Amino acid sequence: MKERGIVYLVGAGPGDPGLITEKGMLRLKSCDAVVYDSLASDLLLKAVPDHCEKIYVGKRAGAHSMKQEEINQLLVELAEKGRKVVRLKGGDPFVFGRGGEEILALKKADIHYEVVSGVTSAVAALASAGIPVTHRAISRSFHVMTGHTLSEEGTLPPDFNAFAGLSGTLIFLMGLGNLPLIVSGLMDQGKPGTTPAAVIENGTLPGQKVVRGNLLDIQQKVEAFGVKSPAIIVVGETAALDFSSTGKQPLEGCRIGITGTPSFTGKLHKELSSLGGTVEYLLSLSLQSYRSDERMQAAYEDLKSYTWIVFTSANAVREFFLGLMEQGEDHRALGHIKFATVGKGTADELLKYGFRSDYTPKHYQVIDLAEGLRERITKHDRLLIPRSSRGSRELNQILNETEADYDDVVLYDVRKEGREEEQAKGKRAEITKEFDYITFASASGADAFFEENSLAALKSLEGLMVVCIGDITAQALEANGRKADLIAKEYSIQGVAKAICQHWSEKTNGRKGV
Repeated sequence: MKERGIVYLVGAGPGDPGLITEKGMLRLKSCDAVVYDSLASDLLLKAVPDHCEKIYVGKRAGAHSMKQEEINQLLVELAEKGRKVVRLKGGDPFVFGRGGEEILALKKADIHYEVVSGVTSAVAALASAGIPVTHRAISRSFHVMTGHTLSEEGTLPPDFNAFAGLSGTLIFLMGLGNLPLIVSGLMDQGKPGTTPAAVIENGTLPGQKVVRGNLLDIQQKVEAFGVKSPAIIVVGETAALDFSSTGKQPLEGCRIGITGTPSFTGKLHKELSSLGGTVEYLLSLSLQSYRSDERMQAAYEDLKSYTWIVFTSANAVREFFLGLMEQGEDHRALGHIKFATVGKGTADELLKYGFRSDYTPKHYQVIDLAEGLRERITKHDRLLIPRSSRGSRELNQILNETEADYDDVVLYDVRKEGREEEQAKGKRAEITKEFDYITFASASGADAFFEENSLAALKSLEGLMVVCIGDITAQALEANGRKADLIAKEYSIQGVAKAICQHWSEKTNGRKGV
């Protein structure tokens, strides 16, 4: 009999993916299946292993795709198959998350479980809006009630009167649709119309919206500002306070969609996030290796005849050395060879394998790499260029003007990840209102973005800034009908980040953009 698995009920936090706990992230990184609701960011799903099964059971008011009883049964069935299951829930599993119901089902089926607490929006969303749940001499307590079920029969629940009479800060989750009923109920129980009130939409997220007023005018202000769910209602004296963060990072409030292979987008995500940007994966590319193909095999067998190996990407470095080891060779086969790299990132990747780059141009562009090589090679040199099938032709054109011999061999290519294709299509259709920038890191990535429906892709890019890592990527983008708005001066992740930071600073300071 197969050993049963375990279910981890993990709180995903209030929306900002950075607010999940370290323990919650650890469970995600080691699970076999994740059962998730409507999350604010797909970053959390990117943390799961490649083999992990992702099961969406999206639950939002008025749009339940799976009944709670069905979710309970699903968790039991997955665990009975011996899997480690993460039930990823917004906020905290026990704060109106129905985590207790799922545990009762697991206990009944004799399934092991663990609860990993999450940061609840009842506290975090308020903090993000600058509203403390308690404050000395103003509020000594806070109280949380769901607003979702208030008007199922057009009336307030029996305990509402007692709740309305409490001092301190009153917080209603999922209650925007019942705002008029809540306001009138509070005032009927003696709350003055001048009592401060606030409504927070998308708390902790880039699209956060905060409307402040009092019980008399909060409904009118919410309508005027077009506030929508998900939103939190706050009533009490602390709602008049504004302790919003004053420390700002360079990309504060900036929303960036990124495309590329996991090795690249992972580093870019980290870089942009560290600068305060909100970053989401828009289109993931997988690497198709050709290191076992006939031409690369021949190159490995003839390494002694090459005097230079030219790397135009970090991907090429990794694939080359993987193939070298598979051939039964090691670093001794490369002792006589010099290395050229297109930029610092590629040179750093090469250094991981124990080799320093003999030449890296000051400007991280393929044309600069080619020009520099022309000055350094002679007719006695023979170069190996293992790279993508869509590598720049500028390198060939310049090397053709020399007397040196070279082999330009396809080592890898990139393509869309099939398992994310449908998700990517849907997200591309919503790009304009989600992001301020979108980045492209390769010609392949640009072509993949336009592959399904070029007209729809072009339309989705209207109104946002398109950033390319270099001229070759920009040329591929233009061939698909869209010019790049920004091109990184340095062919690197840092170059992309600098280009976005400079433009965002000028934009937010009211100056003319680049």
